[in-house]
Amino acid sequence: MVALIVGVLVLVAKLAELGPVGEWSWWIVLAPFAVAAAWWQFSDSSGLTKRREIDNLERRKQERREKAMEALGLDSHRERQVRKARAAAAQRNATTAARNDAKAEESIGPR
Repeated sequence: MVALIVGVLVLVAKLAELGPVGEWSWWIVLAPFAVAAAWWQFSDSSGLTKRREIDNLERRKQERREKAMEALGLDSHRERQVRKARAAAAQRNATTAARNDAKAEESIGPR
């Protein structure tokens, strides 16, 4: 895309004969368009364009799913919060149980 924009700017400068660009050869002026065409050919043949398209479709699909889940009242963000809160509660319970066991052993004394 950058090569295309540069090509258009250089072409306009050549046609308007602005500064030294007006004296440049047409091969130099048209070179950015050839670079853009080569890049597009490479990106299409390597699958880069298709991968970007698939990633974009997957992102849109996930956004639609989240929106639909939220509309149904099954907010995925809320589910994550609930799971996180439950895990924290389980951790607190385990810590409290271990602390109570240690206190119980201390109160019994050495065996």
